[in-house]
Amino acid sequence: MTTASNPARTWGPALGVVTLIALVLTALAIFGGDTLPDRTGPPIEELSVEQTMLTPGEIALSVRNTGADPVRVAQVFVNDAYVDFSGGDTAIDRFGTETLRLSYPWQSEQPYHVSMVTSTGAVIEHEIAAAVATPRADGGFFALMTLLGTYVGIIPVVLGMLFLPTLRRIGSRGVRVLLAITVGLLAFLAIDATLEGFELAEEAGGAFGGTALVVLGALLAFLALSALDHRLSRGAAERTGLRLALLIAIGIGLHNLGEGLAIGAAYAVGELALGITLVVGFAIHNTTEGLAIVSPLTRRRPSLVRLLGLGVIAGAPAILGALIGGTVTNPELSGFLLGIGVGAIAQVIVQLVPAVRDKAGRLLDPATVGGATAGLLAMYLTGLLVTA
Repeated sequence: MTTASNPARTWGPALGVVTLIALVLTALAIFGGDTLPDRTGPPIEELSVEQTMLTPGEIALSVRNTGADPVRVAQVFVNDAYVDFSGGDTAIDRFGTETLRLSYPWQSEQPYHVSMVTSTGAVIEHEIAAAVATPRADGGFFALMTLLGTYVGIIPVVLGMLFLPTLRRIGSRGVRVLLAITVGLLAFLAIDATLEGFELAEEAGGAFGGTALVVLGALLAFLALSALDHRLSRGAAERTGLRLALLIAIGIGLHNLGEGLAIGAAYAVGELALGITLVVGFAIHNTTEGLAIVSPLTRRRPSLVRLLGLGVIAGAPAILGALIGGTVTNPELSGFLLGIGVGAIAQVIVQLVPAVRDKAGRLLDPATVGGATAGLLAMYLTGLLVTA
């Protein structure tokens, strides 16, 4: 019997090594600390404010210990005035969370500076740029977030897909230019989401990685979508156009999840400019995403149900994102989800690039360079219309 046909011989040594490592690490955790000297420096006390909730007469801060040592909040000041608060009676361990409820008659739209003084005298600052009552997560709130997600996600994408009959009338060169435009559109989305993810990561305390979470989300999404593409590619060759359209729809959908997060979070803190400008701006901006989805379908005739399904896949995640963003204000979670959108879009670009090449195998000829440039400019210019 060969080694390959005997699982015990193949995996037995590896299992033994893993067991030995586990035993050594357990012993170090139990006995190792007693053999090392105590740290001579001051405690490392760090708190990150993950969510601010304002209700009449109260400011609630959800804080997380992102430092190495336990932290106990002893006093809290708002605009240099001492305030009574509840919560934080015991020390917050590393990665632990606590909600501090401050009794304070805040005024709407006014800025506030919160200072948390720890038991050792360290001061941790938090700024509230403009106080706005936190919306209640009731039926009206969920209905509004669903409506917003539909306005800025599903409707614009489906409208952009209406260009399909026109796109079918262009020749093979035109298809290549159209696919190059799609690459430009998606590249801009990926760059924009990356920058936004890194910006959010800088606002977080870094307890769970900060910018590394954005990169991790991107890599996981890229690998997951690659596996999905491999699964879909087992079908018939004539389904290539539908496969690409589905991958584009999924990639755009994951991006719109992050876009919905931004909308919901902005609404929760009173920074979302609700109105016709928001709706029209997002409609024009996201219509280009529908164009990207149907670009691989110029030689196919999918049913209306499939087209609508692609539109829902691409647009509906904006609804979910708005609901999450409006109820869970966590910069690191938002950064991770934005990273997922970046990785998905990057994988779609990898799938589209071979279709952009001409018969000689050239990728960057004047037509495709012009198409990609047009896609980038279209997303940039329409993005200027978005006021969220």
